[in-house]
Amino acid sequence: MEEVKTVNKESQSPLSFLKNLLIARWRSLLFLLIGVYLPLQVFEILTVKLWENQAGLPWDVPILLAIHSTANPQLDVLAVTLAIVGLPWTAIPILGAIALILLLQKRWRSLAYLLTASVGSVIINRTAKELMHRVRPQLWQSIVPEYSFAFPSGHAMTSITLVAILLFLTWASSWRWLVLMFGSLYIIAIAWCRLYLGVHFPSDILAGWMVALGWTVGVSLIIKPYITQVKTVDDERPEDETTLLPEERKLIAEE
Repeated sequence: MEEVKTVNKESQSPLSFLKNLLIARWRSLLFLLIGVYLPLQVFEILTVKLWENQAGLPWDVPILLAIHSTANPQLDVLAVTLAIVGLPWTAIPILGAIALILLLQKRWRSLAYLLTASVGSVIINRTAKELMHRVRPQLWQSIVPEYSFAFPSGHAMTSITLVAILLFLTWASSWRWLVLMFGSLYIIAIAWCRLYLGVHFPSDILAGWMVALGWTVGVSLIIKPYITQVKTVDDERPEDETTLLPEERKLIAEE
């Protein structure tokens, strides 16, 4: 009885309700701030700066020249190989295989996340390139020249999107640490090869990272692919990913 009175009292106090809500949701809010807002804010700043000055940012050329000064035949082979590995087209069979596994395992929520995150990333990249029309660096003759627009980097976006998808799909298991470690190395390696080959400015890479991170994290907050088991309202039996959450059913009913 005393507990009911306390709950009723709190429900009548806006400050108490707000405090309890923030305490209960602080992790989600922090995740939203770091994973969505900050990356998209950085992307916006880069976009505005490049729109005002197509020549690039002050640190673009010095970083490219510093990386180019390390060029040698062995690194040439490594960079070209990484460029092929990091191609958006290379990610398609990988994501296709994962999608098939998720389909067979009836992990439909995770499958929905994979498809939404990957297809959306491609659309964002194509749209941004056409809007910005930023040309590739012309500081030296690249051994693997590119002729499409540069901003944001498709390789950078593909690497972040692929690693983010794998990370969220393994979030409930110990595999996530392995994915995080090797995924980080993969992301850095792909970025290095694009700069080494002279086909992207550093700001192209950073923009690709930021917009892809904001997109994949934002989609995860909506679709929640890391939920592998959900309990029903009466807590009697667990439901797999083929079942909508109660709030999702309510939204559909309201349409």
